[in-house]
Amino acid sequence: MRALQGAVETLQSGGLVAFPTETVYGLGADAENSTAVARIFATKGRPADHPLIVHLANLDQITRWARDIPPAAWRLARRYWPGPLTLILHRTGRVPGIVTGGQDTVGLRVPDHPLALALLEAFGGGIAAPSANRFGRVSPTTAAHVREELGDALDRILDGGPCRVGIESTILDLSGHQPRLLRPGTITLAEIEAVLQQPIAQPGNDAPRAPGTLRAHYAPNTPLRLVPITNLEAEACWRLAQGQRIAVLSLSAILLPEVCLQQGMPIQPSGWARELYARLRALDTLCLDCILIEDPPSSADWQAVRDRLERAASAQGGPFPFKDRPLVLPRWSYEN
Repeated sequence: MRALQGAVETLQSGGLVAFPTETVYGLGADAENSTAVARIFATKGRPADHPLIVHLANLDQITRWARDIPPAAWRLARRYWPGPLTLILHRTGRVPGIVTGGQDTVGLRVPDHPLALALLEAFGGGIAAPSANRFGRVSPTTAAHVREELGDALDRILDGGPCRVGIESTILDLSGHQPRLLRPGTITLAEIEAVLQQPIAQPGNDAPRAPGTLRAHYAPNTPLRLVPITNLEAEACWRLAQGQRIAVLSLSAILLPEVCLQQGMPIQPSGWARELYARLRALDTLCLDCILIEDPPSSADWQAVRDRLERAASAQGGPFPFKDRPLVLPRWSYEN
């Protein structure tokens, strides 16, 4: 495949390649090339102390990048790799400090996407890759999202279609005495505890820094509010009465005026995760005053979706210079 070979050559020459994974599109560089990795930080506007995840072709490569690997890491890797699980382990000397934000730990995972695995296998080394978007903003789940946001800043984009999972991987810290969940994902806390047969701790002040764990993250430019279903209709109608242009995403059926962009969301958390970022990106193009989202259930299977929504709602919205543009309502389709 010519595009794949070109991507490998780009990585070998110190370039940046956007590529699909099952979670979101990644912005990749040779993990052992500090100069190339520095371009990732510059392109994203990413703080230097915010570490990157190194993507591997298979679990056999883990010993090149991590040392003092506990049995728990092998059990989880055999169960969930390839898949949306990142393990935080003590790094070996081959891992540049720029990749880890100066920490003694490194995040590793094997992505579950055929094009990503083909790229990693052909390249032969680790690819450091955060999400292929500006820092703190909505992650891309299609190649078009990457092109729209980063454009000519990249050397190559591999198009592998829409991402199947849609939100970032679960991050589990295995560098200490007890496993700690640093970021929830579609591999749940209960599933990990069942594999390890031990409880998983929440991160403390001494936990390693990990991607996507800042209070405000994953945010559209449009201000976003999480609203309980009991208040959603009232707040939407109040904002409309103030002349605001709003969109409402909800699990429940509520009756709102036709001038409001109202869309139902999938009833399962996996469907929410798959649709969420694409929906937010599309709504951002409408220059709305606010996006109202029904507060999802607080049950454990919704933890990852709630995490992304709460962080997105904590961010400040950007400017809205085109309020006089007619509001064109998009049509949506999704799978539950």
